[in-house]
Amino acid sequence: MIYSGGKIFAGLGIFLVLLTLPFWYGKGRTAPPALSLDTPEIRKLSVKKCVEPTPYMKASHMELLDRWRDAVVRDGRHLYANHEGKNFPMSLSQTCLGCHSNKEKFCDACHSYSGVKPNCWACHVVPKGGGT
Repeated sequence: MIYSGGKIFAGLGIFLVLLTLPFWYGKGRTAPPALSLDTPEIRKLSVKKCVEPTPYMKASHMELLDRWRDAVVRDGRHLYANHEGKNFPMSLSQTCLGCHSNKEKFCDACHSYSGVKPNCWACHVVPKGGGT
């Protein structure tokens, strides 16, 4: 009988490395970027509220923007009623970019960190003052 313990242990070692790779992969990663909401545009606002609460926007802004795109382009609807019933135009330039005007420091910082390449700017004009 041929003893193949070395191959078995090597196989188990490779298996364990592959199994735990997701845990080790993020070890040296830096913290998410701290976004500054202290912009001249936001300072001018009397009421500093986004179209939806901040936790929702951080987690689900892309789904919201996708729904807006479909509603405007496919259904011809241009107003969004938020959870409080307040209406907003479904428009990046008339809502989001009014406050978050520095694309490089606001949008690009998080998108680069998370490795996301949104296609917003295929149709929309990059805002002045913070564009690329």
